Amino acid sequence: MAALAGVLLATTVRMVETASVAAIARASRGDGAIMVVTFVATVAFDLVTAVAVGVGIAVVLALRSVAREARLHQVPLDDTDHLTEEQDLLRDHIVAYRIDGPLFFAAAHRFLLELADVSDVRVVILRMSRITALDSTGALVLKDAITKLEHRDVTVLLSGLREDHHRRLTALNALPAHADHVFAHTEEAIAYARGHLPATAPA
Repeated sequence: MAALAGVLLATTVRMVETASVAAIARASRGDGAIMVVTFVATVAFDLVTAVAVGVGIAVVLALRSVAREARLHQVPLDDTDHLTEEQDLLRDHIVAYRIDGPLFFAAAHRFLLELADVSDVRVVILRMSRITALDSTGALVLKDAITKLEHRDVTVLLSGLREDHHRRLTALNALPAHADHVFAHTEEAIAYARGHLPATAPA
């Protein structure tokens, strides 16, 4: 039993990524609390109970965040989401996505799958202003999507990022590789893509 306990402890230590744990704790107090409560429940009870407790708390916090952040937005008639504008962007090998609502759990996974299908594009602009809630899971999925696109030599630009979301993405190192690829407005991101990136010129 003593030998087996030593093996289990060594395996546990090697499985834990200290940097990831610290990043999650920095990114959100809620996520840090879930991590601590799940750990305590694992020690005090058993693994199944601990997972149920952790997931239950995560669901409660997520629903609370959605309820608190939910707003009704009136989209102006002169919004840039017109077919002509989209076609002009595609001709320049640029595509812009607007993310609406909360970005976590299943929504984040679906978002990653959609971005993975992007082809014949040199610049992806992610419009973040309408994200109502962003948890660590969504931030990590966003990080994975950005990393995969950049590995394919696709430039990723972010626009309309809220201050609290910016802090969370920064804590998880989930922002694009270049600091100047984050913009306050989508128009600025489009102008940057067209004017400062030679790779976006039509072939």
